[in-house]
Parts: sequence; structure tokens; C-alpha cells
Amino acid sequence: MTTIAVLGNGRVGGNLATALTRAGHQVTVADRSPGAASRAARTAEVVINATPGAGSLERLVALREELQGKILLDVSNATVDGPDGLPADLLYPGSSLAEQLQEALTETHVVKALNTMLFPVMTAPAILTQAPDAFLSGENPQAKQTVRELLTDLGWRTEWITDLGGIQTARATEAAILFVPHVIRSSGFTPFAISIAR
Repeated sequence: MTTIAVLGNGRVGGNLATALTRAGHQVTVADRSPGAASRAARTAEVVINATPGAGSLERLVALREELQGKILLDVSNATVDGPDGLPADLLYPGSSLAEQLQEALTETHVVKALNTMLFPVMTAPAILTQAPDAFLSGENPQAKQTVRELLTDLGWRTEWITDLGGIQTARATEAAILFVPHVIRSSGFTPFAISIAR
């Protein structure tokens, strides 16, 4: 059992919290009340960033002390949204939210994962007709192993999880968000994931 704090109680955060609780982990969801994120992060081994990516850096830097020595699983994408609310551009071109977080939170082990799919796939990868991929980016091997184990608890098979390397590789997976609005406009909100055909 891992003690997990989920920051963000929207569709992504709520979905992850429910699935991880069902898998036997002790999960706390931080709502928007004052001090909730700080209290949740302080008592957790793993903190999941499921807050809107455009404001994530500011929110998490404010929790620097609480996040010290913790694993921060970042599932968000930092984008500039278009008029329809769908991603239109990257907030950190030439970088990534994960890199910005790791640079700012030097005592925290940032791992990027689960940001290349619609949220239902995060906790039910087998709903897709083809095998999806979950990509890991991060500097700390032990932190990535912990995240890999959590993904397994969410139904991800070992062969579906690909370690891309250091945190800089997150700029590639975060850029994949630019596919999403076009796929949604073409096919609707049918669950999908970015996958590598092998």
C-alpha cells in the first residue's frame, strides 16, 4: 500500500483517486479549500499532479517544503487553450511542464506519465481495442519504478509501459497533446491513447 495525495479533483484526479483506492492504496484528494493541498502532500509518499497544467508550476512551487523527498507523478499538460477550450499550443515550447517542475523542485523526484491519453484510459487501458503505451520520464530510477508499480495496479501490463529516459524526454510526450484537439474534432471524445506500433 502506498500513501498517495491527488492534487486536483476534476475528472482526471477523481478517476485516478477512485482507481488507486480500489487497488488498495491510501488516497487523499486535495480539494480547493485553503491548506488542503499542503496537508495532503505532507502525509503522502507519492503526490499526483492532476491540476490544470497552466497553473501547476505556481501551485506546486508553493508546496516545495511538503514535496521535499517525495515522488511527484505529473499527469498534466501545460497548454494554451483555443477558443473552444481545447489545447492550441504548448505553454513551455522547447521545454515541458515536467522539466519546469523538476528544475524548480530540486529535492522532489518528478516522474511524467499518463499524459498521452484521454483520462478514462489512465485507469482502464484494456478498454482500447489496441494495446496502448504509457511513457515514463524522470531522473530517479526508484521513483520511476514506484510509478511503474502504480501503473500496474491500474491495469497497465509491463509491456505497455515504456521508460523513455530522463525528464527532458517529457517534452516529447507533452507535445503529443497537440494531437488531441484534432482527434477529438474528428472522432469525438471516444477514449484513445498515443501509442507506438511495434
